[in-house]
Amino acid sequence: MSIQGLEVLGQGAVTEGCCPGLLSAPLDPEQAEVLAKVFKALGDPVRLRLLSMIASRAGGEVCVCDLTPAFELSQPTISHHLKLLREAGLIASERRGTWVYYRLLPEMTDRLAGILTRPGGEPLPTASTGCGPAGDAADAGPGA
Repeated sequence: MSIQGLEVLGQGAVTEGCCPGLLSAPLDPEQAEVLAKVFKALGDPVRLRLLSMIASRAGGEVCVCDLTPAFELSQPTISHHLKLLREAGLIASERRGTWVYYRLLPEMTDRLAGILTRPGGEPLPTASTGCGPAGDAADAGPGA
């Protein structure tokens, strides 16, 4: 796995409220790049489980010492996965003595939900069946 820095959304060039839903307008290249990094962080089953464990924890936070036993991975590997989630802006951490406690950043998950959610009552955009002008044989469909 390559080591790449992830910009925390809301702290770089992309600001809150900037990203329309996918159905309302196409993402610009910068928005797509930033969001791809967040989705990449979520694209690993271990990281997705870690995020779920943190998000569903009563009290809103969990100690790394409680996360590690749930996996057949070393503590440094778990810490690496948590670091990627933190760099993606999905979780925050706080050191207390020798332990680190993690909590969900709901602003990011809410933002992702908003980007992926179809506004209520709005129909899906109609699909184009071809690239050519109306009436092309490509648009006529089977048996035309």
